Amino acid sequence: MADCWNTDTGEAVYRSRDKLNFLIPPEFIMLKLCLCSAYKPHPLILISFYLWFQYEMELFQSEGACQTPLDRQYHTEVKALNRAKGRRNHRIFTYTDHDRYTNCLPFHQLVCFVESYITIPTFLAERMASVRHRRQDRRTMDSSIPKSKIINWEPTEEFVKNSHVVNNAMQTMHIMADLGSPGRLGQKENECLLVTIRSDCSGTVVIKPDFNKGKEPYRIVTEGEKREVWRLTVENVSAPMKTEEKDREQNMYKDLYVRHKEYLNSLVGHDFEMPPVGILRYLMNGDIVSAKGFEYDNLYIHFFMELPNNWSSLPFQSLSGVTQTCRTKTLGKENVAFFSFPFSFEAFYMCEKESEESIPQWPVLYFKVLSLDSWQRYRTEGYGYLLFPAIPGKHILTCHTWRPLQKGTVSALRRFFIGGSPELEDPSYVRIPGTFKGDRLSRFGFCTETTGSVTFNLHCIQQAR
Repeated sequence: MADCWNTDTGEAVYRSRDKLNFLIPPEFIMLKLCLCSAYKPHPLILISFYLWFQYEMELFQSEGACQTPLDRQYHTEVKALNRAKGRRNHRIFTYTDHDRYTNCLPFHQLVCFVESYITIPTFLAERMASVRHRRQDRRTMDSSIPKSKIINWEPTEEFVKNSHVVNNAMQTMHIMADLGSPGRLGQKENECLLVTIRSDCSGTVVIKPDFNKGKEPYRIVTEGEKREVWRLTVENVSAPMKTEEKDREQNMYKDLYVRHKEYLNSLVGHDFEMPPVGILRYLMNGDIVSAKGFEYDNLYIHFFMELPNNWSSLPFQSLSGVTQTCRTKTLGKENVAFFSFPFSFEAFYMCEKESEESIPQWPVLYFKVLSLDSWQRYRTEGYGYLLFPAIPGKHILTCHTWRPLQKGTVSALRRFFIGGSPELEDPSYVRIPGTFKGDRLSRFGFCTETTGSVTFNLHCIQQAR
């Protein structure tokens, strides 16, 4: 039994419209959380009662330590508890959103102490922790709020970047445990997080860790020399729903799903959206997969579309783009840069003659491969083009590239030391441009060098009547 532990410490999400009851027995080894039926529409209450830490019991006995109305409420409850039989439970206590000690907790204490399975807080989790407690952080010791600039009417770009964090209004309760030895209860270093429960007004309940559901208990190991091992079991002890209530709930869900499906069908419709008669609609969803065989590292690609005669695009359609800068990876004898850069394109072709059976010209994608190193040395690595496939379906195409070459040692030294190289004034001259009206295009005396290749993954759709 000692070697069988539940290592799945992730959080679970539940939906409930009922009042939440938390039953925590004095012996603390078994933690029971009671969630009532999700059918009866009762208001959601997250905190049913408070369990006190020994340090809080001693602090709130004095009215002078109270700074907020919540502290004064705690003072009244502690006095009433002392007049009664006192604390029956010396191990379990809770922290809530509005407790001033929640902000003082080290962040690692808000992570479940399960040996070898400690959750590493992400950047978003740390930001969310600060956002949730922003109001408490602004309070001073005399319970006053500083008169600072709450609304920023002229936010900077850095301010927007730092402040743009998703923030859902959720109540949070941390169920803690004092894992100190019997003679050392009430010390802050012995605090340990057992369960975190979060809930919002829409009925979402998030529990971390989840109920054991018959699985092995969670393992909690204390810090220090002794490294004591505790077993934690979280059970849902809600009374089971009656058969009639289950049937009514299932029927309600079925009716909801049917209505939602009908709503989606009404938005989509039953027929495909077709272009007008005599119009070909061309849809392309693709991605620039990789580039290989180029001389330098840190590659990126500029690309643009050229539409021949009788082709048009939507007004908001972007006809150009640039990929991210990508480092190369050595595979075999070649250096490969994996971009996986997606793009989409939609164009329309209008037939001039009713007897026209084939399309004389298809759109072309021109691209230019460049490199930029850490010294900001810019180099042209190659030019290439891709003719749009005339057949719909999936296509994996590899396009070979070349670059203009200026002969001589000076040009080679300039490219190596300070960057820069000959470029095309018009990239469409990689092939015969669509705007060229002559009979022959002479490239006599124009030196080029074959460089690498770029791979494209295309999914093409054509619609026409």
